[in-house]
Amino acid sequence: MAIREILKMGDPRLLRVAQAVSPQQMRGLGQLVQDMQDTMAAVNGAGLAAPQIGVDLQVVIFGTDRVNPRYPNAPAIPRTVLINPVIIPLDDTEVEDWEGCLSVPGLRGVVPRYARIRYAGLDESGDMIDRTVDGFHARVVQHECDHLQGKLYPMRVRDFTRFGYTEVLFPGINAVEDD
Repeated sequence: MAIREILKMGDPRLLRVAQAVSPQQMRGLGQLVQDMQDTMAAVNGAGLAAPQIGVDLQVVIFGTDRVNPRYPNAPAIPRTVLINPVIIPLDDTEVEDWEGCLSVPGLRGVVPRYARIRYAGLDESGDMIDRTVDGFHARVVQHECDHLQGKLYPMRVRDFTRFGYTEVLFPGINAVEDD
């Protein structure tokens, strides 16, 4: 079990555009994926992108197959490893909801995201994933894939009156959202 350091907002590595994973690199991703899963589980994350642990590759993981204590009212999302993802919005409808981020600890903000998306990419075995999703699942995928483009959720906040410290906005959640 290897829990990696999660980079925090302000680190310039979080602002880089991640590189696509080549076919040759696919074979060597096992340890990275395991480290990401261990790291995400240790901090009750809903997802994690490789750039958040300083790895400049297009790899994201999300889902836990159980309700996440940081998002207790959200449905469970299937555990997924997604490599070289592509996101296609299915229409222009956006939904605003609260988001947090392991790289922006202790803060939450209301972020607009596409309501329904189709996403595709490879799993850790090199098999194609192609899903159409909505709701929290769509939000998590878009959030994690933003990391691959050097974007953090505060860059998408439109109304900073709905951005603040988790302990103030959601006192009951703070107990499980440690910095």
